[in-house]
Amino acid sequence: MNSIKDEAQAYEPKKMKNIIDLEAISVEQEIKKEVKKEGTDDAYEVSYLVLPNKETGALEEYRVPNSVLEGLKSILKVKPDLKTFTVEKEGEGMKSKYTVVQLE
Repeated sequence: MNSIKDEAQAYEPKKMKNIIDLEAISVEQEIKKEVKKEGTDDAYEVSYLVLPNKETGALEEYRVPNSVLEGLKSILKVKPDLKTFTVEKEGEGMKSKYTVVQLE
């Protein structure tokens, strides 16, 4: 049995990662949506993927910004047989811009 001290030292707050942290994403990957209300009175919808961590196997959530979905939609109009893609990011915070890059 662990002490509260051990648990506190090992504690890592749950944090949603970003799709840019993934090397390649399948267009067939299941996407989830959730309404969140963190620290504000306004609720907002978040799209995300749930994938296992390559090292630990623990499930992790990766946020998918709406602009990524828009970019992927544009690519799929031209290349409907696209299998995988990746995402690049420029900027920080509210000024972030995401670019969807075709892989396969």
